[in-house]
Amino acid sequence: MDYPEPLIVPPLSLPHQQTFIILHGRGSSASLFGPPLLDTPLSLKVSSSPSSKRSPPPGVQSLATAFPHARFVFPSAPRRRAAVYKRTLTHQWFDNWDLDPPTIKREELQNPGLRETTAYLHQLLRAEIESVPGGVKNIFLGGLSQGCAASLIALLLWDGDPLGAFVGMCGWLPYAYRLSGLIQAGTEEKGADAFDPFQRDEDEEDESQDEAIVPERPIDEAVTWLREQIDQECGNRITRKQIGPDMTPVFLGHGVLDDKVGVVLGRMTRNTLTKLGLQVTWGEYEDLGHWYSKEMLRDLTDFLYVKSLGDTQE
Repeated sequence: MDYPEPLIVPPLSLPHQQTFIILHGRGSSASLFGPPLLDTPLSLKVSSSPSSKRSPPPGVQSLATAFPHARFVFPSAPRRRAAVYKRTLTHQWFDNWDLDPPTIKREELQNPGLRETTAYLHQLLRAEIESVPGGVKNIFLGGLSQGCAASLIALLLWDGDPLGAFVGMCGWLPYAYRLSGLIQAGTEEKGADAFDPFQRDEDEEDESQDEAIVPERPIDEAVTWLREQIDQECGNRITRKQIGPDMTPVFLGHGVLDDKVGVVLGRMTRNTLTKLGLQVTWGEYEDLGHWYSKEMLRDLTDFLYVKSLGDTQE
C-alpha cells in the first residue's frame, strides 16, 4: 500500500530538538487535521510556573508555540475500502467494523491495514530517530480516533528503545478486550494472589533489560498473540524494553460525550495498557464529543513537559 507523503511542519525555532508524529482519524487527511491542531489555543493553567522547566514557558498559546523546537510530522492514510460503509473508499489506517463495546465483531478486518500501517509507522520512526538530536527519547507518537488506535498498535509492536511519549485523543486499542482477557487468564493460571503484570516464576533466573527473553509472563504472551494476529514480523522474541515500567509513558484524553468512539472504549484502553504495565495518564472531558479541546491540549502539553520535554526546552 502506497502512503501519501506526510505533511511536515518544521520547527519554529532552531535547533531541531523533538519530532512529533501524529495521525489523523478516519476520513480525514494530514492537511485537514494537522494545521488546525497546531493552531488551536491552549487553556493554560494559571498555576503553571513561568520559571519551571516542567511547565510551558510564558507566551505559549498553542502546541506549535509550546514546542517551538519540534518538527511535526502528519502522515496521511491511504484510501481503503471501509466494510462498515458498504466498501466505500475513504482515508483510513485500517478497516474495522462498528465500535460497539467490546468491539470484537469482525476483528479480522483490521489485520491487513494494521500490518501495513505498523510497518509504515516503524519506518517513519526510524527515519526521525536518525534525524533528531538525542534520538528515540525525543520522538513522540500519537493520534486522534483511528489514528490513536493505529499508533497504539505500532507502539506495542515497536522493537526499539522506548519513545519519549505517546499521546492519544478519543481513541481505542484494537483487540483490547482479548488482550485484557489473555493477561487475566495468564495471571490466574500462575496462581497470583494479586495482579502483577511483571510476575515471573520464583526459580527463574534474573535477566538484564537488554537481553531477549522467551515470552513467559502474561503480558509477553499477550503481546506475542497480538503480533501473531497482525502477522507483524518484528521477531519472535520480546525484550523487557518493549513492555515494562520503563516503556513509553502514555497520555489518553477522551470526551465523555463522544458518540463515535464511546468513552467506555477509552477507559478499556487505559485499563488494558495499565495491565500491560504501561504508565497511563488519563483525562475525561465532560462537555467534549469526538474531538479535542483546548483543555485536553493543555493537559497533553503539561503531560509532555512533566514526562519528557522540560529538560530540552530553552
